[in-house]
Amino acid sequence: MYTLLAGLLLVLGMHSVRVVAEPLRSTAIARLGLQGWRGIYSLVSLAGIWLVVSGYAGVRLDSPDLYHPPAWARTVALGLMLVSLVLLSATYVPGTHIRQWVAHPMLLGTRVWAFAHLLANGRLADVVLFGSVLGWSIFAYHAARARDAASATRYPANGWPRDAIAVVAGVVLWMAVVVYLHRYLAGVPLMAAA
Repeated sequence: MYTLLAGLLLVLGMHSVRVVAEPLRSTAIARLGLQGWRGIYSLVSLAGIWLVVSGYAGVRLDSPDLYHPPAWARTVALGLMLVSLVLLSATYVPGTHIRQWVAHPMLLGTRVWAFAHLLANGRLADVVLFGSVLGWSIFAYHAARARDAASATRYPANGWPRDAIAVVAGVVLWMAVVVYLHRYLAGVPLMAAA
């Protein structure tokens, strides 16, 4: 569990620097340059992700149950994951109405992802991982919206075809996760083998 916690501290801490320590970030960028800062940010984040993945894998199966998800939770979680992956896709398609409406689709998609996984998983390790990410994503989303309000930042939409691209990309990614990627990445199949 300590490895998982250390990884979460690194990943979520690094992703919170802009919110809680903007002067530190600005000083680092001034000293290292934007690319230098991004390099350190990426290395620390990747180290944290590695610790999260290895720590979670090491304790997931032996972790005690805190609650038993109801039978319908898996179906609801699958639906929420479709929403999450459409939001993730909208992050990378500029000028969508989705981005105009929610401003920060990756943060909102992360929130939906974490909530879906909390709904369908009740072990202590699940609650630590997904609960931490859920709490961070709520905090980071509201901080980003406050920054937007302070700077009068808007996200104009440039036509519905961009939204269609984001939705189709999200559906394709969701299908890949359901059919194959979840089994490969998490070791848990979402579909019974044919």
